[in-house]
Amino acid sequence: MEQRLQNILAHAGVASRRGAAELIEEGRVKVDGKAVRERGSRIDPSLHEILVDNRSIRKEKKYYFLLNKPGGTVSTAKDTHDRKKITDVFEHIGARLYPVGRLDKDTTGAIIITNDGDLTNRLAHPRYAVDKEYEVVAVPPLKEDAIVKLESGVELEEGRTAPCEIKRTAYGKDSGTYRVKIHEGKKRQIKRVFAEVGSKVVKLKRTKYAGLTLGSLKEGEFRELTESEVERLKAGGEARSKKAEDRG
Repeated sequence: MEQRLQNILAHAGVASRRGAAELIEEGRVKVDGKAVRERGSRIDPSLHEILVDNRSIRKEKKYYFLLNKPGGTVSTAKDTHDRKKITDVFEHIGARLYPVGRLDKDTTGAIIITNDGDLTNRLAHPRYAVDKEYEVVAVPPLKEDAIVKLESGVELEEGRTAPCEIKRTAYGKDSGTYRVKIHEGKKRQIKRVFAEVGSKVVKLKRTKYAGLTLGSLKEGEFRELTESEVERLKAGGEARSKKAEDRG
């Protein structure tokens, strides 16, 4: 049965759908020995040989890790500026791994690393509203009216942010520490909304993602997800999708 080429690559664990589309556009994907550059191409994988970087794709073992992202690393599997990548610590695995979503270079904390393209797209897509929790240190500390404004939603260039939860956990003369829960992932969202109310984020750590917490993991450490955790992530994505469709 014919399928979109980028979906075939994602299902095989080569990359996420977005990453697969980039591979196609870069001419790194061949079908029966010929480069295919159209991301919308439809192929029957049972009838044609598909190569990525001249290597035949096969159904790979799926890996699922929770990493405590260290500061100073970029959330990508490939970087043209030779910066430290969060996938560097997984080189010994011998599989094409990539992060689910992104965290800024200076942001630390929980991020999933996998080669499951379907799960990556499910968790990263805004429609599934995956829960995320952050520890935020900001200067100056937020006033009560600023907290109310942030919890209600802030207007950004690409649209208004969804309501969130903010709890102050420490308060000083010059800075405040907050636990922030959001259900969306606009680019640099936490830093931008705090800036909208006149406060600068000086430290940002994601402590929870899709129900997964860091536990005792130190920066740069990771653990493999349990089978039940993976099943819950997949089922949770499907359940949220159904709710979103029902609301629509």
